[in-house]
Amino acid sequence: MLDRQDEHILAQLQKEGRTTNQQLAEDVGMSTSACWRRVRSLEETGVIVGYSALVDREKAGFATSAILHVSLERHDAKFVDEFVSRVTERAEVMECFATTGDADYHLRVVVRDMKAYNAFLDEFMFRLPGIRYVRTNVVLKEIKTSVALPF
Repeated sequence: MLDRQDEHILAQLQKEGRTTNQQLAEDVGMSTSACWRRVRSLEETGVIVGYSALVDREKAGFATSAILHVSLERHDAKFVDEFVSRVTERAEVMECFATTGDADYHLRVVVRDMKAYNAFLDEFMFRLPGIRYVRTNVVLKEIKTSVALPF
């Protein structure tokens, strides 16, 4: 269970992951050694799973984003396991959620353009065994995206 100091540390790290321990300690009102111990504990317990750079997908050349609604024909472990395994290997798939409702899975896919998206469908999605349907919503405009938790 996280306490308020842990949440404050996490909020600061989500804003600026490259901050120094000294600056982080100042920002959260702790000594540098206490702050370092807290960060280490958050890393060791798996609350902090890593550090990375946030990249503007459009500036990096990935102009097309889509939400896929995927339903499987059958829910046998064989088909589910293969679907999950194959989807997690694809770099285009940013997120995959098992969901309730009409679709079994929702995927967020990012590609360079519509030609690349069509190839992703033809060469990958439509060749997966056990797929009943794939419906696509192309993202027209991103209103709000966040990778940060609301501390």
